[in-house]
Amino acid sequence: MNTLYDVTAAPIAYTPERGREARALFEEFPDSLRDLISGTAGCSPYLDQLLKHEADWLKSRAQLDLDTVFASILADITGDNFENLSDALRVAKRRAALLIALADLGGVWNLEQVTGALTALADRAVQVSLTYLVGAEIVRGKLPGCVPDDAADAAGMMALAMGKMGAGELNYSSDIDLIILFDESRHAPEHHGELRAGFIRITQRMVKMLSAITAGGYVFRTDLRLRPDPSVTPVCISMEAAERYYESLGRTWERAAFIKARPCAGAIDAGWAFLERLRPFIWRKHLDFAAIEDAHDMRLRIRAHKNLHGAVSVPGHDMKLGRGGIREIEFFTQTRQIIGGGRDRDIRQRQTLTALKALRDKNWVEPDVEAALHEAYVQHRTLEHRLQMLDDAQTHRMPENLEKRQRLAAFCGADDLEVFENAIKERLQNTHDLTEKFFAQENDEEKERPEPEFARPEFVANILAKWEGLPALRSARARQIFARLRPEILHRLSGAGNPEEALLQFDAFLAGLPAGVQLFALFEANPHLLDLLVDICATAPQLAAYLGQNPQVLDAVISADFFAPLPELATLRHALSQQIGRCEYYEDVLDSTRRWVKENQFRIGVHLLRQTASAEETAEAYSNVAEACLREVFPHVCKDFARRYGPPPGRGATVVAMGKLGSGEMTATSDLDLIVIYDAENQTHSTGKRPLPVTTYYGRLTQALVSALSVPTAEGALFEVDMRLRPSGRKGPVATSLRGFADYQLNEAWTWEHLALTRARVLSGDAGLVGDVKEVICKVLHQDTDSRKIIEDVQQMRQKLAKTKGSSGGLWVLKDGPGRLMDLELLLQTGAVLFGISGVQRPIDMLPKLVAQGWISRGDSAAITKALILYSQVQQVTRLAIKGTPDPADISKGLNALMSGVVGLKDVSALEAKLAQTALDMTKIIEKTLAIPIAEGIDDAR
Repeated sequence: MNTLYDVTAAPIAYTPERGREARALFEEFPDSLRDLISGTAGCSPYLDQLLKHEADWLKSRAQLDLDTVFASILADITGDNFENLSDALRVAKRRAALLIALADLGGVWNLEQVTGALTALADRAVQVSLTYLVGAEIVRGKLPGCVPDDAADAAGMMALAMGKMGAGELNYSSDIDLIILFDESRHAPEHHGELRAGFIRITQRMVKMLSAITAGGYVFRTDLRLRPDPSVTPVCISMEAAERYYESLGRTWERAAFIKARPCAGAIDAGWAFLERLRPFIWRKHLDFAAIEDAHDMRLRIRAHKNLHGAVSVPGHDMKLGRGGIREIEFFTQTRQIIGGGRDRDIRQRQTLTALKALRDKNWVEPDVEAALHEAYVQHRTLEHRLQMLDDAQTHRMPENLEKRQRLAAFCGADDLEVFENAIKERLQNTHDLTEKFFAQENDEEKERPEPEFARPEFVANILAKWEGLPALRSARARQIFARLRPEILHRLSGAGNPEEALLQFDAFLAGLPAGVQLFALFEANPHLLDLLVDICATAPQLAAYLGQNPQVLDAVISADFFAPLPELATLRHALSQQIGRCEYYEDVLDSTRRWVKENQFRIGVHLLRQTASAEETAEAYSNVAEACLREVFPHVCKDFARRYGPPPGRGATVVAMGKLGSGEMTATSDLDLIVIYDAENQTHSTGKRPLPVTTYYGRLTQALVSALSVPTAEGALFEVDMRLRPSGRKGPVATSLRGFADYQLNEAWTWEHLALTRARVLSGDAGLVGDVKEVICKVLHQDTDSRKIIEDVQQMRQKLAKTKGSSGGLWVLKDGPGRLMDLELLLQTGAVLFGISGVQRPIDMLPKLVAQGWISRGDSAAITKALILYSQVQQVTRLAIKGTPDPADISKGLNALMSGVVGLKDVSALEAKLAQTALDMTKIIEKTLAIPIAEGIDDAR
């Protein structure tokens, strides 16, 4: 509980005699409060008049809790006619102004409490006046279709508080910025015309009630110019018309304005719904660094319009719009919010200081910068209030007159004008220096830098000549930003191992961009991204082409954890769950997942490119991203499908990962090998509005899952999905019952299907069903088998693969051919089936168990391990960096260096020799192992 008796500070009375007169009115008050009253009256003619006018009221409430007193001021705003309500509003404003000023000047309330109280008064004033005027129009029969009860929420009218009012940050003599809308969907279309006229009339009368100066003063100056296109639109428009405007014509400054917007009166719920529909306009899904230039241009226009150029000087300085002022801090904060708020909901804060703290916590602002701007904002706003309290004037400009400056210093409790103003000047200059770095960077003073020379100037000139005609450089703004970037880009490219090759790949990247403004602004604000781009162009042409098609993934590089160790599965699942959990519609889930997957895949690729992650870590990371995607998206697919056809019959379905996803060895281009198994528990149909037979239900559900993963949306596709490993392959149903799966695998499956099953991993579904599927897989792999037949089948498979695929692609076809990856995997999976090894999906992890069985020697195991690692290393790099089979003659110096670094060899020639020898050695081991006569001991060992 805080009362006015708790004062801790007081102004110095600049006019002592006036201070003594005010002090004498309150003899019963303690000296500390009388000092506050004396200092206040001795500095502010406006507050001196309020103290005299409201002396009796103040005496009766000085010992009461300030919050209680303020609440009673708001509650007293009532009236049964226009005049009475108008008078009540002005009495409330007068008393609130006095109470807030004394609580502020006396140190009882902090800045947040002061601005919060001023905003609460404005909210109450708008709510009471709006609902009264709507009710009066309803009684007059001027709002067709409306009844008296509709007045409670203004018959669908709503006031959006903008600017400082929206943020709860009103200053002492602030006007209030409002946008007045009405919910057209609430009323019959035939009444819209007459209602619109009535709502416009109500808005005009509300402004008059709040703004008109009467014998009792005024309440709030009210500004409606933030509405869409105010020069041609009426003061109240429909929500639908406003939405159309912002979707098609909304500008960056309007996006920034809506950061602080909130409904404050009338149909509050409809107001929040409107802001939610406006969310895609305010918060772009990708980082929006182009907003920096927009905000910077706006700052320059304000300075020019207000003639605020020149060095910081305290006399005459505008504390709001001048250099280092309040608006600088707000622009600094809001622009960062605009840039990153689409990706990070935590920085979508209305209040400036809260937003600054959130930006600091999310590494958008350095802690020392946030601390300095926080302190400056509090001090600036406090000084702003003192300026306005002197005469209740809506001013932000420091006085130029010496006497007025001395009065202000005394009002702020300062007894030395020079010290007082030096502190203000230092704070303004420091604020300007901090904010100007962010906005201007080097844009205001472009530095001439000659373009570098290349070894093949004609080749380079031909490439550069094409750039002006590219889609990314279609707009004048894109060309303007790129012109500033171009010298820096070319200098970085010229420093690559093969500059012309790097330039060629950058050209391909640039040609693939559908637009350029946002991306070029991103590069300009984050020059280190150019180094990464050049690195990619010089090393990984395929990744450069991918960037051209998906430039938005570069947003992820800005996050503080981009180069941190790649996250584990649980972390990825949590992050994706949080992201798609905020999506309202199923289509949003699919789009959001695509963005998330692409960003994470790009991050993994960069880690491999920079060699901060090994090939093994990369394989695991790609697999974890795919698994997280499947685990989190499948429930949403089921939920969406159930809306139409009812919940999944029985225990539902589970997804089984096969192939490289099953073994956790995915690459940048891997598809997903999946099997869907369900258990309907004797149900024959689903129970929804449109019931389906069980087989049809799960077949279509599986197709819905495949579509969710593979069909392109506005954000592209996710993965290719391969379901050929299901029972009966392409001929079988896309979803298999648990009983059918078990029967097929135990009685009908081919040997190659059992080999594939060794890599099966059950990912999601009902816990009981998951356990049963695992049990079936284990049973299949542990069943009695004819060892000789298995090996004969495998030998036939090898012969067939040699005929159909062979090794026609040369050494760099790592997957097919004798002694290559698939050949080795067949060997190890054969051993797993022969000896009943289950629960070990990676072929390399099967080796210790096969050594223990005596089927593979320790020496051969070590050699196979090295071969698998080598093949995996090269495959991870080539799948990331180039499209198709590598041609050593065309491998760039950058890719050569990358592959050599990853595998630990000096160059591509040494790698070729290593691959050739490895294939020969592995062929010998495979043929030796599979040629061993089948002894009775193998079956006994199993």
